Amino acid sequence: MFIQTESTPNPATMKFLPGREVMGKGAVADFPDRDSAHRSPLAAALFEIDEISRVFFGSDFISVSKSGGDWRHLKPSILGAIMEHFTRELPLFEGSAEDEPVAEETYSEEDAEVVEQIKELLDTRVRPAVAADGGDIVFRGYDSKTGIVSLYMRGSCAGCPSSVLTLKNGIENMLRHYIPEVSAVEAA
Repeated sequence: MFIQTESTPNPATMKFLPGREVMGKGAVADFPDRDSAHRSPLAAALFEIDEISRVFFGSDFISVSKSGGDWRHLKPSILGAIMEHFTRELPLFEGSAEDEPVAEETYSEEDAEVVEQIKELLDTRVRPAVAADGGDIVFRGYDSKTGIVSLYMRGSCAGCPSSVLTLKNGIENMLRHYIPEVSAVEAA
């Protein structure tokens, strides 16, 4: 098994591509800390490595974030854990992948049409781009009184130094261009 690695815009996160499906198209799983990894043998194995602070599964990649240490020293252990998991054909989750907690979206029913447009733009234009960098972005809410869209960043996007720039200069400008009701974008 050959696992490719890619750097991400977040220097604390590296993307690992095992050359096979991880979660499947459009599916993701985020493990922001060791306690959240109990339902995934692979995530738990990765958190056993010192200095690992976050694990994120994308459709065909795994993003691993570190709290310290050097990638030259961490990569061999990470590659070993991923390779062992897939070569032993272990399940990605114990139980159901649908057990991942889903945060509730907040918006008014009168805003359903605007929210649908926002989600469509996020799904077709934004999520593929951030997935290429080892992350994901999720709609959390829309306030029609202020025009503010709340988004949650996961994977390599969480804690990335350029995430504020991505939100403000990229996503906010695009949403404001296509949807006049949107005035700003904030991280949830």
